[in-house]
Amino acid sequence: MAGGGFASAGGGETHFEAKITFAVIISCIMAATGGLMFGYDIGISGGVTSMPSFLQKFFPEVYKKTLVHGIESNYCKYDNQYLQLFTSSLYLAALVATMFASSVTRKLGRKQTMLVAGIFFIVGTALNAVGNTLVILIIGRVVPIFLSEIAPTRIRGALNIMFQLNITIGILIANLVNYFMAKIEGGYGWRISIALAGVPALMLTLGALAVDDTPNSLIERGKEEEGLAVLKKIRGVDNVEAEFQDILKASKISKQVKNPFRNLLKRHNRPPLIIAICMQVFQQFTGINAIMFYAPVLFSTMGFKSDASLYSAVITGAVNVLSTLVSVYFVDKAGRRMLLLEACVQMFVSQTVIAIVLGLKVQDFSQDLSKGFAMLVVIMVCTFVASFAWSWGPLGWLIPSETFPLEARSAGQSVTVFVNMLFTFIIAQAFLSMMCHMKYGIFVFFSTWVFVMGLFTMFLIPETKNIPIEDMNEKVWGQHWFWKSYMDD
Repeated sequence: MAGGGFASAGGGETHFEAKITFAVIISCIMAATGGLMFGYDIGISGGVTSMPSFLQKFFPEVYKKTLVHGIESNYCKYDNQYLQLFTSSLYLAALVATMFASSVTRKLGRKQTMLVAGIFFIVGTALNAVGNTLVILIIGRVVPIFLSEIAPTRIRGALNIMFQLNITIGILIANLVNYFMAKIEGGYGWRISIALAGVPALMLTLGALAVDDTPNSLIERGKEEEGLAVLKKIRGVDNVEAEFQDILKASKISKQVKNPFRNLLKRHNRPPLIIAICMQVFQQFTGINAIMFYAPVLFSTMGFKSDASLYSAVITGAVNVLSTLVSVYFVDKAGRRMLLLEACVQMFVSQTVIAIVLGLKVQDFSQDLSKGFAMLVVIMVCTFVASFAWSWGPLGWLIPSETFPLEARSAGQSVTVFVNMLFTFIIAQAFLSMMCHMKYGIFVFFSTWVFVMGLFTMFLIPETKNIPIEDMNEKVWGQHWFWKSYMDD
């Protein structure tokens, strides 16, 4: 799914003396609120765009099509480019932000970047909540993510998985809020749904005020004494010299890498680059974000009433959260490849069943989706979401992060995020139009891509479990039947 952070690969990391301090706790909270903020913004779109009062105000043509039956195809009622732009603008902004995120963060430092991002997110939320025109509404969605994407999201080890988990929790909270706000009489429930995005943004802003900049960021900007003092403070011990020297060494090595993008194109770096790009494309062409963005709209298209469509979205959101916990437990036990392959089978079956049910029961101008078939569709959607959440969701970020070598690491991560945001934008902008033209065939389209993903995983994605980054070329790429030919330089 959209979102997710880069996990740090284990295996070669040295452990230093440290205590759980106030600064660490605040950092955990900030990581959580960052995930909640991003997840909430993902989940809020589909629910809001299915609320009649919202459609009546900003998309009257769509609103009329939802009221009149028999004139417009059931699959085409929500086909509107501006309606899709309301959702996709989030990722268009993130796409632009990835181009200069690292340079801005290096110049301002982590703390100032997080503070500015939080403030702009609050401003954007306010624009959204009080906006009376579509232009203001879209600008309000662009502004916060444009800068919050600049904020660093990488927290070592388990905190990274916590960020991923909190994205799914944010989506679930958004679905719950939409469900209850849709019941408010007076037609302003959608404003409250959007305004509540300011809560985690406010927490992020206050958290940025409460913590110091990171030692790594201070040292990168030449403030070594200040970096040492902060390191002692956040570790809660005075014996931090070994870690301090480790950070200094890493900073010097990082500065020696003058052309990371040129390094990325070297022949021996092509295997992780190709896999990283393909995994981001595949991640979006599973159709997961089409479902997470437009779940209420999708269920409404199938004939669900307004309450039922929002309630079904809540169910899929809850499944998303629980299944991410499965990934946390199994990723280092079962291995990456097994989770990816199992998920491909599960997603393929789920989407094929959905396509068959819709093809038989939901026609252009008639709906014959009985309670039993409706329940089957919800179960299949949940089965699909579950399989993605414990596999391609987190692993789509984890595998690229643990395979790029140091000389191309920053460039590789930038390319990974850029490709993910690009294809997330494409799917968000095109899904409702694709559903209008392809009808139930949209799920055949996604299931075909899932089949291709399975073949790609089987033949081209190696197992990277418990392999240190520095040993990837020798133990992974150098021993792979196909990629070993790229190791000759």
